[in-house]
Order: sequence, then structure tokens, then C-alpha cells
Amino acid sequence: MVIGFLSKNKVYLCTFKKTQMESIRNIAIIAHVDHGKTTLVDKIMYHCQLFRENENTGDLILDNNDLERERGITITSKNVSVVYKGTKINIIDTPGHADFGGEVERVLNMADGVCLLVDAFEGPMPQTRFVLQKAIDLGLKPCVVINKVDKENCTPEEVHEKVFDLMFELGAEEWQLDFPTVYGSAKNNWMSDDFRNMTTNIEPLLDMVVEHVPAPKVSEGTPQMLITSLDFSSFTGRIAIGRLERGELKEGMPISLVKRDGKVIKSRIKELHTFEGLGRKKVESVIAGDICAIVGIEGFEIGDTIADFENPEALQTIAIDEPTMSMLFTINDSPFFGKEGKFVTSRHIRDRLTKELEKNLAMKLGETDSADKFMVFGRGVLHLSVLIETMRREGYELQIGQPQVIIKEIDGKKCEPIEELTIDLPEHLSGRAVEFVTIRKGEMLSMEAKGERMIIKFNIPSRGIIGLRNQLLTATAGEAIMAHRYIGYEPYKGEIPGRNNGSLISMENGKAIPYSIDKLQDRGKFFVNPNDEIYEGQVIGENSRSDDMSINVTKAKKQSNVRSSGNDEKARIIPPIIFSLEEALEYIQKDEYVEVTPKSIRLRKIYLTENDRKRNKI
Repeated sequence: MVIGFLSKNKVYLCTFKKTQMESIRNIAIIAHVDHGKTTLVDKIMYHCQLFRENENTGDLILDNNDLERERGITITSKNVSVVYKGTKINIIDTPGHADFGGEVERVLNMADGVCLLVDAFEGPMPQTRFVLQKAIDLGLKPCVVINKVDKENCTPEEVHEKVFDLMFELGAEEWQLDFPTVYGSAKNNWMSDDFRNMTTNIEPLLDMVVEHVPAPKVSEGTPQMLITSLDFSSFTGRIAIGRLERGELKEGMPISLVKRDGKVIKSRIKELHTFEGLGRKKVESVIAGDICAIVGIEGFEIGDTIADFENPEALQTIAIDEPTMSMLFTINDSPFFGKEGKFVTSRHIRDRLTKELEKNLAMKLGETDSADKFMVFGRGVLHLSVLIETMRREGYELQIGQPQVIIKEIDGKKCEPIEELTIDLPEHLSGRAVEFVTIRKGEMLSMEAKGERMIIKFNIPSRGIIGLRNQLLTATAGEAIMAHRYIGYEPYKGEIPGRNNGSLISMENGKAIPYSIDKLQDRGKFFVNPNDEIYEGQVIGENSRSDDMSINVTKAKKQSNVRSSGNDEKARIIPPIIFSLEEALEYIQKDEYVEVTPKSIRLRKIYLTENDRKRNKI
């Protein structure tokens, strides 16, 4: 009798877990930058009533750090969970820039389907291709959302065809090519099966997710979870986040941590949390298929597996594309060293970079022959500049060398990374863009008119992209939009001409005097304001000629009691050029550093005195 009851109970438990499983959907939202991913997640959260009526949470809720809000881009992927018609939907918001591709690659492991967002005017863009390729390779079910159908001159039907062609080109299987589509405007809070029929909410999108994204596939066996993300709490320490592939995890349960190299460490779960809304909810157990956060495990890294205590079995670890660019990070040794920053020593910088390696999988750290210098490898200027900007805001002072691409030798040939570059700009300016890219060894692939704008595609060495954005924006009065994605390594394309203009270098330490700047304005453009503190060897402007020139802007006007004929003219000073961090990194030459402190970004020569520069020509 007891045995019968137990077996019935076991069957009931299995059925209950299966029902629970079927009511979970794990979906990643992927798209090109600025196609509306984070806005769409906002609308889903509002629709599923995550907030009270009187709660004003604003827009772009998931872009919650200062850098993301200032730049209007997503940098790190985030999890949020909503309940719709009894189904729990775990949503992963991913970044749109190719430079943060490492973020996308690791979090797609947690999803069973992807919501591919495409702009109804722009259609599939380079980054759409990059993230979609990853999703198709992982065997995820795509659902397509054609967004911004209220834009002028947009072509939703044509974009739908292009998405199909792109999937076919990327080798999607038949069941992936049979994708459902909704049309709408995330900003105006509506989605529909037909772009001509405007609805009042985004329910058609959520219905599509519940109907077409498969419930998590779960195999029988001992617990297995791949750590794909990590978080930190000052109370509990590091938190491991991932999707439980099989089995069940319980609070206080002993487990094995299988490292990427196969080493096994015994540990115990202190607390378990699942995602609920924007926060997390403490639970006693987690069933397979759900995304959870685990507290209490020490010494783990992204890509490790949490497995059974007795019989640990590792899951396949995360494969990440190789970095394509390197930058030299070194301590700040300028005359203004330590004036603005809190963390200034090489130990501070080393510890911070090592900490970054834990969660930034696409980044690598290399040693140099000096204890004060570190080679940092990443996906692009933006990828590394976000790290530098974060460090700067945390109180670090450091200097950065010119970005260099990573050159490899393949089959005895010198090879370099090549990228596909797309430039969207007004039609009458397209000739300038082609000219700029061709000088930088770019090859034009296609040219397509869209309304009054032209979309041009090129293959270009990664070296050629450094500094190109500034040139293009200047030439097109800020109207050019540039996007690029890494393709692979190809034979070296030859030398690319660098900056045409030399630097104006300060000869003295002191304050920049308005009188001196005024008298030297015909020499070039300045980067410093009157009365700024400057030092010898600092790059304070761009020479109008191709060679460097040392100038003295600290010299005041001689005051004497002899009257001069005619009145003194007022100093008319042209406003200086103020660089953002990326612009500064793309601007500098081989023999220059960008000095980064919490309050300032300065350009300087590696060797500060004229004699040292002559002796050590770089």
C-alpha cells in the first residue's frame, strides 16, 4: 500500500515538474544597436504590470549604469523575468555593438529562443548578422519583430524578405526558417500580425513568444549548470548566474564545481535565487530549465560547471571569438601624477584589470617587459574605452598607448583582421566616404540608395577603422552613421597613411595664457582652454603642418610703463577641440599617450622633453 502511494506520488511529482517546466520560456532579445531592444523590454515590463500604477520608472529601465544612460547603448546584458498568462518568461537584454559581442555569446547559452528585432527602415545591419549567426549555430528558435513601422519611407515587407534571405545565407535549418513575425512600434507600445492594423498593446508579441519559443529541453540525470554570468554583492560576495540544464538544486546542497581545465572543487550552496521582475527572489529549490543565481560558491569563473557532488559531469564551456585589438595600459608618470586620482600604482591597475577578466570574457591581459605596463587585448576601441572610462570613474589614473590591431602569421603569411563596414549617410556626401575608406585600404562591396540617404558596404582592415569615425563625422557635418563587424583574418593589405597633421607641444610647465594662445592661433588648432594648467611635453594642439612643433603658451604679455601706439587688441580665442575618450584614443600617434584621470583627459608625448624625443625617436 505504502509502495503504491510512493510510486503514485513520484508520478505526480514528475508531472508537476513537467507542468512547471512547460510554463517557463527563456528568450534573448538580439538586434543591431539602436533598433529598440531596451525600449521593447520596458514595454513588456509595463504590460506585465511589474510596477505599481503610481510608480514612474522612466525609460530604458535596464540600462541602469551611468555609462549606458549617457551613451544610450546597452553594454552589459541583463536578466528580467515577467509572468504572462501563467507563463514565466525570462528575458535577457543583450548589447547591440560588435565590440560587446563577448557579452552576447555567453548569455545566448541561457536562452531557448531569440527575439530578433529589426528596424523597418534600415533592415538587417552588420550586428544583426553577427548575433543571428551565433543564435542559429546554437540551434535557437528565432522569432522576428519588425520594429519602427511608423517611420517614414519604411518597407516592412521588404525587410521581412531580407531577414529570410539573411537566415538562409547563415545556414539556418528549415524549422528556423519557418519563423513567426510581428510588426509594430515598441516606442508607441503596439505590436500586430499585420503592420497595417495598429493595435493598442504588445500582446501579439508575448503570444508569439509563448506559442513558438520551446519550453526548456531537460534531460534526466544529476544537476548540471553552466555559469554564464556573475554578479557581486557586498554582503554575500560573488554570485554565480546560469540556467540549470538538468536535475534540481536545493538550498544547503553540497555540489562539485568543475573548472574549465577539468579540476573539481567541492562546495556547498548557501542560498538560491530565481529572477522575479527586476529583482531576485530567494527560493528553496530550482528545477531544470529556470535561470537562477547561486550564493556561497567560491573561486568560480564564467564557463565553469556546477555539477553533482558524487558524480560531477562538466558541460561544454563557452567559446568566445578571439580579441582583435590591443592597447598598452601604464601608470600615470606625468608631472600631474596623483593630483586627481585615488588609485595610481601599478598594483592597483593590475588588480583592477585582473578583476575585469573574471566577467569580461572577450578581454585578455598580457604581460610586458616592464612591471608598470600591461598589454590589454579586446574586441575594439569601444570595448576597451568602456573599461577605461569605468576605471576612470572609479578613481584610477592611468595612461593608454595607441590602439594596435593584432597581426598573426597564418600559413607563413602576415595576416590582419578584416571587418565589414556599413556607412549610412546623405547621398550627396557619399563620394567623400568612398574616398576616405579607399585611402584606408577599404574595398567597396555595394552601394544602395534609401530615400535621400545612401548605404555603402566595404571590407576594410580593422586598422583602417581607427580614427575613421572622426574624419567621416567632420566631413558629413555629423550625419554619417557607421557600423562594423569582424569577419576574419586576411593577408596584410599594406601601409595605411596616418594622421596628416603634427602636434603642437608645450615647452613649459604653467598656465595657458590667453595672450599667448591668441598670438599662436595661426599655427593650428588648440585642445586646451585659456588658464588650464599644462606641462612640458603635453600635446596642446594640432599643427597646421605635418611635423611636430614645440610652442610656449605660458608667456604673458610684457607690462611696461612705455605707452605703445594704438590700443591693445582684445584676444579673440577660437574655442578649443575637446576630445571624448574614444576620439582621443583614435587621434594619438605611436609616440603619444592618452593620460586618463577622474577629472581630465590629456594627450602627451611619451618622452616629455625635446632632447629625450630626439634621442628616442619612435
